[in-house]
Amino acid sequence: MNYKRFAYTLMVSLVAAIGGFLFGYDWVVIGGAKPFYEVYFGIANKPLMQGWVMGSAIVGCIGGVIISGSFSDKFGRKPLMLVASIIFLVSAIGTGIANELFWLIIYRLLGGVGIGIASALAPLYIAEIVPAKSRGIYVSINQLTIVLGILIAQVVNWMIADPVIAAEDFGSSWNVTEGWRWMFWACGVPALTYIFLLLLIPESPRWLIMKGRYEKATAIFTRIGGEVYAEEAVRTTKKTSATANRIAWQYFFTPPVRKVLIIGIVIAAFQQWCGINVIFNYAQEVFEAAGYGVSDILFNIVITGATNVVFTLVGMYAVDRIGRRTLMVGGSLGLMCIYGLMGACYYYQVSGVFVLVLVVAAIACYAMTLAPVTWVVLSEIFPNRIRGRAMAIATFSLWVACFILTYSFPLLNTTLGAYGTFWLYGFVCLLGFLFIKTQLPETRGQTLEEIEQKLTGANL
Repeated sequence: MNYKRFAYTLMVSLVAAIGGFLFGYDWVVIGGAKPFYEVYFGIANKPLMQGWVMGSAIVGCIGGVIISGSFSDKFGRKPLMLVASIIFLVSAIGTGIANELFWLIIYRLLGGVGIGIASALAPLYIAEIVPAKSRGIYVSINQLTIVLGILIAQVVNWMIADPVIAAEDFGSSWNVTEGWRWMFWACGVPALTYIFLLLLIPESPRWLIMKGRYEKATAIFTRIGGEVYAEEAVRTTKKTSATANRIAWQYFFTPPVRKVLIIGIVIAAFQQWCGINVIFNYAQEVFEAAGYGVSDILFNIVITGATNVVFTLVGMYAVDRIGRRTLMVGGSLGLMCIYGLMGACYYYQVSGVFVLVLVVAAIACYAMTLAPVTWVVLSEIFPNRIRGRAMAIATFSLWVACFILTYSFPLLNTTLGAYGTFWLYGFVCLLGFLFIKTQLPETRGQTLEEIEQKLTGANL
């Protein structure tokens, strides 16, 4: 192993993956702030408005991924990631100073734009720059930083929130008047760090090749894998990217590309509709239904965050060894079984630690399968010449599914009850299992160009 090349590749991947950290933090911080800002803004008993505040960032995400697709293919991956970092900083500051619900929603929408850009471009950038044999683990670094961002947000929320002695004092507590603001402001520190570190990494060499800047791309590939690796990477990428600037949208509807695009769209949507994100975004309701109070809820949320990090590391170890398809099939079946048991617990009014164990098991299953592997698959299945736009389409599908999931959960929880809602997610996991089993090929250990040839029949 050439340790200098390894260190450089790891550094570049880690910097790009800070976008994932900000994505995770900004995504989950609202869950800890939720019981406090809802009282501050007077929406504690308004489920539709609660859903809109929680879902507003997802609307921003949808706008962000639309921007990321065509703009990243036109201007490059790095400039768009820099835009996302600035948006994260502005959103963190603005959300914390909001004194009206309107402005809280506006800044959450803005933060969602940053999430949308980062969620699409960070894994795409890493996949385009690292060697094929270790692409799975490097792209999974982005998922690791996402869950670290989630964990840090949960720990920050737990540490900031002051204990409330009596329920009648809750509305006038420091948590309600000021504490929730600091939860959002804390995101400004990693956002500012991201801005400066992005200046140290190169543009994606595969994007440079699409723009005809072969010498610069060769220099970057050489730093990553040596001269022989660089020569081969440039040669194969040039062939699959030769017509990148002349690709019309009609190309997306040609049979081989359409099939790959459908696989990406369905897998992206399934990652959300498997239901795990409601545990993060609505942890308060999930644990309240299991009999826990506010202080216990915040501590339990930290436990789930730590579980998420540990089992993401397991998934990173497995993705280049066991394979993408096997992990996704196993994750779908595992979640289906766990949701069946969770629904039974709520139906028979089983509460307490057993529900917490099932929640932890669900997060562990998701963290080592669907969470990291989905981003790996999405970053590698699309043809070079349309990767930015195709990734944006798949990520658009992911965030639309996420918005529907987040916005609908309070209504489903009210209509079907907690047990019916989790049984519904279990059925969705069964459908996801069947789709992955029949439609998704294995891509482990193959170059992006070899995957393109396998899925579309392109000649290298």
